[in-house]
Amino acid sequence: MDHTALIKSLPAETRATLMERSDGLGLRHLALYLCALLLCTAGIATRIPLWPVLLLPQGILLVFLFTLSHECTHKTPFRSGWLNEAVGHLVALLIALPFVWFRYFHLAHHKWTNDPARDPELAGKPRPDSRASLLIYLSGWFYWKGMAGTLVNNAFGRIDAPYLPARQHGAMRLEARVLLALYALAALSLLASPVLFWIWLLPLLIGQPVLRLYLLAEHGLCPLVANMLENSRTTFTNRIVRFLAWNMPYHAEHHALPNVPFHKLPAFHDWTRAHLKSTSDGYIEFTSDYARSLAR
Repeated sequence: MDHTALIKSLPAETRATLMERSDGLGLRHLALYLCALLLCTAGIATRIPLWPVLLLPQGILLVFLFTLSHECTHKTPFRSGWLNEAVGHLVALLIALPFVWFRYFHLAHHKWTNDPARDPELAGKPRPDSRASLLIYLSGWFYWKGMAGTLVNNAFGRIDAPYLPARQHGAMRLEARVLLALYALAALSLLASPVLFWIWLLPLLIGQPVLRLYLLAEHGLCPLVANMLENSRTTFTNRIVRFLAWNMPYHAEHHALPNVPFHKLPAFHDWTRAHLKSTSDGYIEFTSDYARSLAR
């Protein structure tokens, strides 16, 4: 059974229940996440004993805000539309991922998942095919280079990707200009105090390899087919990773029915489990499999 047949097989009441969104559950998850982030931030800023140890968890918490931004593009973390928009734009500032632009980039990825010719996640930057290219990928170099180019191009109105609707070009241009202005102010602040370097910039760099490995598992080593239960991977992992990633390790489920909010994905997994084609028992297993697949 492919994903379209699976969705058609769901009872109408079950499908409606699976797509119910909740401000309360979304805000509770966000509050817990922000508490962890603020505790690490406070420990680094005040330089508690052994504070450098906090740089890695701080970095992981910062970079995994990507998964919250991703959820907000689907308008699923919260029931209220304004909450999804506000949180999405706030996260954009922290991880240099322009929210309006990313929404359409990501929707195109869903439409053409794992299609080498049309999936924008693959366009011009295929997945690592050697150990050297894997190391470059893990560094986050392609992400930072890509986002810098996107922000500059959008700010100057050079917006030409076919999946970016013309009606949103003005919003993307304004968004990029605001972000670049705020980053310029942040850079100037470093002349007065290095605090942003220690609580934000350095942790972002340190945390990138963890996020890159996580993201590689979503579609890496999956066949180039249309079935979302086959071209996307569900990774069985622990509660901490599922919490950080807003349950996105259930990635085949997410691609099969993107309107299912994060807190309903475990329930949806009960329906998809027997039909999943690409799975891994944890990220260590996936990473080992991927490394073995690479040319030396």
